[in-house]
Amino acid sequence: MDKNASVLHKVRALLAKAEATPFDAEAEAFTAKAQELIARHRIDRALLEARAASDRGTPVARRIEVEDPYLKAKVILLSNVAGANDCRAVWLKPLRYVEMVGYADDLDSVEELFTSLLLQATAALHRAGSKQDVIGRSRTTAFRRAFLTAFAVRIGQRLRAAVDVAVTVAAAESGVALVPILAARSEAVQALARETFPHTRPIRATVTDADGWHAGSAFADQADLAVHSKLARGA
Repeated sequence: MDKNASVLHKVRALLAKAEATPFDAEAEAFTAKAQELIARHRIDRALLEARAASDRGTPVARRIEVEDPYLKAKVILLSNVAGANDCRAVWLKPLRYVEMVGYADDLDSVEELFTSLLLQATAALHRAGSKQDVIGRSRTTAFRRAFLTAFAVRIGQRLRAAVDVAVTVAAAESGVALVPILAARSEAVQALARETFPHTRPIRATVTDADGWHAGSAFADQADLAVHSKLARGA
């Protein structure tokens, strides 16, 4: 089994544990560990390429299906997971798929992580049950849309913060300035995305249920994404 396949196998195993546990905090911890592995693998690969002065390969495009309901919220989640992992997501609204741009193994990891996070968030929504307003009208749809949107925004912030810490730790361990190396890879991805999709704009979403927003943010915040001590132990 090559290194890329081995890392993806470990990531899948961690995400399977996250999806299987009934405990939200435990699920988030498994997911956080999966993101650590993804980030560290990307860093190790960039270091190897820099030291060997080797060709870093070429970014590619890939289509990922995204289904209703709550299509926009799911697209935001995919976009944020992609962005945290040096990939780019472009939604050709109103189509039910997203065009992804990135290095092939990064795209593999993003797809695995997105699928797992969506399964975990959907399970949390089912546990939350139906919602009603003060006069008995259903607000389940509004609650779930707000939950998923808030979860997408907050998990993206936390994943990016975790990657930043991983880069800092790896740079200290290796003595190599990683930011320029990783920035070159990211720019290659952005260049292909701009060439392929020259007319894009940021996605915007409106939510109307404050309880759903707070619940989604809280669910995303349960993950322990403090990677420094784990990476230092070689976990």
